[in-house]
Amino acid sequence: MIIMTTLEIFLIAITAGIVGSILGLGGGIIIVPALTLLFGVSMRTAVAASTVSIIATSTGAAVAYLHDRLSNVRVAMWLEMGTATGALTGALVAGYISQRLLFILFGALLAYSGYNMFKSRKAELPGEVVPDRISKRLNLAGSYYDQLLRRRVDYQVTRSIPGLIIMYFSGAAAGLLGIGAGIFKVPAMDQVMRMPFKVSTATSNFMIGVTAASGAVVYFARGDVKPLIAGPVVLGVLLGALVGARLMVRMRATTIRKLFIPLIIYTAIMMIYKGISQ
Repeated sequence: MIIMTTLEIFLIAITAGIVGSILGLGGGIIIVPALTLLFGVSMRTAVAASTVSIIATSTGAAVAYLHDRLSNVRVAMWLEMGTATGALTGALVAGYISQRLLFILFGALLAYSGYNMFKSRKAELPGEVVPDRISKRLNLAGSYYDQLLRRRVDYQVTRSIPGLIIMYFSGAAAGLLGIGAGIFKVPAMDQVMRMPFKVSTATSNFMIGVTAASGAVVYFARGDVKPLIAGPVVLGVLLGALVGARLMVRMRATTIRKLFIPLIIYTAIMMIYKGISQ
């Protein structure tokens, strides 16, 4: 019975790793509901396993994406300053702000991002992008070889400050509401900073590992990481992330975007619903 349950968790984790690495969200969006609803695992244990698995997703996918030069490390480091600061702020003010209002507000912002993403769903690459001063100074522009288009893609990055501000609020949302910040990272890089969608998801993968690592320390210290649960989750997610990374570089950006849009709309609806029903 235990062996069968472990195998089922492992197979679900593989799926989570594939989806997480392709969309840049980590596997938590699948892992937590699966563990709690299908296997009766406590929320704290499920979130702990999910957090550790996000590090596995990021590590597994990052190797492939860095090799293909899809992850923009400079952009990741720039935006991670906003995410980390926002997460700290969220943790500090969590007891003073109405979560109901925040759920509705962030849900509405996600819905708006999903609408903008839907409008650009047929665009394989962003149009002409004029870099801002900070982007030029920090050399945030990049290039990668697109295996599907069979050519080198050079791109610029713009609106560096608005992107950083959005990352601050995404970090705050993660700290305040207990949601993954990855769902905000990809739209910010895609819609605001005008980066290619593949680069956005790959860079998000790199970033979520850095964010999750700090949270994992707390879960380990509290004893929330249960080896019989976290073990198959991490192994499955790592395997899935490696497969997903190989699939993503061969997919059209429009296809990845179409997979992302229903997820962001669903998350927005659930956040608004949770805010109204509280």
